[in-house]
This record gives sequence, C-alpha cells and structure tokens, in this order.
Amino acid sequence: MNKAPAIGTLIKGSEDPVQRIRELSTLGFEDFSITFWETLGAVDLSSLADGVRAALADTGTLLSSLSVYGNPLRDDETGAETRRSLELLIDHAPSFGSPLISTFAGRTLGASVKDSIEPWKRIFTPLLERAEGRGLSLAFENCRLGDTWKTGKWNIAINVDAWELMDAAMPSRIWGLEWEPCHQVEALADPLVQLDAWVDRIYHIHGKDARIDRTLLALRGVYGPQHWYASCFPGNGDTDWVRIFSILKKRAYGGTVDVEGWNDAQWSGERELEGQKRALDYLKKCRLETLGPRQ
Repeated sequence: MNKAPAIGTLIKGSEDPVQRIRELSTLGFEDFSITFWETLGAVDLSSLADGVRAALADTGTLLSSLSVYGNPLRDDETGAETRRSLELLIDHAPSFGSPLISTFAGRTLGASVKDSIEPWKRIFTPLLERAEGRGLSLAFENCRLGDTWKTGKWNIAINVDAWELMDAAMPSRIWGLEWEPCHQVEALADPLVQLDAWVDRIYHIHGKDARIDRTLLALRGVYGPQHWYASCFPGNGDTDWVRIFSILKKRAYGGTVDVEGWNDAQWSGERELEGQKRALDYLKKCRLETLGPRQ
C-alpha cells in the first residue's frame, strides 16, 4: 500500500466549507482542513458535519483536521470561548470523520514559555482526555505571531526547547505538533534537521514556506524594523520539499500536507487561488519524485 501523504489545503470555517470542498476538489486538492479563528461563532457543527461528509464522499476527498486558533490560556471571555470551541470541535470531530484537532498551545499573557507550562498543562489535561475518549489526537501549531521565549500573548509551542518542556510536563502521545518549514526558516533553524528529529511527534504539516533576504540580513541583522524574511507558498521559498517528502517516507509519516494560503504577498487577493494551485502542483511534483504515484 502506498503511504504517500495526501496534499490538500486549509479552508476557513466562515466561508462555506461545504461549497469550498466541492469547488477546490476540482483543482486536484485531495484533502481539507477546516479552520476557525478564536471562536466557532454561531456555526451549527451538526449540520456542517452532514454537509462536509456528503461533499467528501461526492468528491472522493478527505478531511485531515478541524482547527481553532486562539489563546485558550487567556483568563478572560476570549480565552473561555476558545476553550469552549475546542471542546465542541473535539465532541463533533467523529461526525466529520476528522482524526485530528489542531490549535495553539496558548500562553499566559506576557509570561515566558517556562512560566506558561503549568497553566498549559492544567488547561489541556482535560482536553486531551476528552480527545482520547473519542479516538482523536491534538496538534499544536508552532506559529509565533510575534511571541518570543520571554514573553508573548498567543502560543508557547514555538520551538524545540518549548516542545521539550511540554513533553516533560505532559508526556502523552495524544498530543503532537502541527509543523511547517516557514516558522523554522524565519527562526534561522534548518527545517530539514528539525523535521528529521521530530517527525514522530508531527501529526499535521502545513504547506507553507519562507524565504530570507540574505543581503538585507547581512547588512542590518535580525533586530531592525525591516523584515528580512517573507512567508510564501511552497515552491517560492528556501526549503527543499523533495527532501521533506524523503524524510516523511523514511519515517512513515501518517498525516497530510495541506497548503496554508493567505500568506504569500506575490499571490494574494485575486491571485490567491492561482497561487494555491501552483503550490499544490509543486508539492505533488515533489511527492511524485520521492514516492511515486499515490494510490
């Protein structure tokens, strides 16, 4: 059996996911990740699940994950709403046929990674138990949104040091990582080295890359006001995706690779869908070169 991962894309939960699945599947996307920002809002998950299952069956595609990105460690109504949304996604995921819930690990506002570990453990212990009871896994994205090791307001799961602290505090295989090369390139880390070391704890991969302006970096360094890196689609960045698929093959990665749009300035606005299709075709080419035809 060919274990080549499906290649899909992210869909915003606020933009009629059922219709988007039907439209985007005609372009060759093989799976979909439905995402929400901070809250599910007024969405009827039962009705949405029925429509999504029908669209997936009609198009022969898969649902890789359900996601809500916010800070569930916030001690206010916004944090409470993100926690409620996570609980609802966990409860309804089996109806969607989704094996995975992804989110931010959250952060105590203004605190360091280390000082946020215990609050993270307190909030996510019952969520992990809830997920385990439904046969699901949770994946924490490693997006910084400007956070650092010492302070921030969104997410502690930003680098290897944080993952090691999280694993020591809560050594469960129910949780893993939602990973992408983009954040490693922006941190001047080697995404290939990191992927090879952590792939067994990576449950979902976002198809998103970054490129570094080496001339600007050499002249001004990392602390100036100008961005010396830019997020972009796979195929437009610094990462060798053939080698990524080679590592995934070697380590029998069981998840998917889903294009994350809305981040490449050269392919935005009216060019967004064209950019996503280019990224899809590029990733399929890399997969074919490494793994052969997907069956």
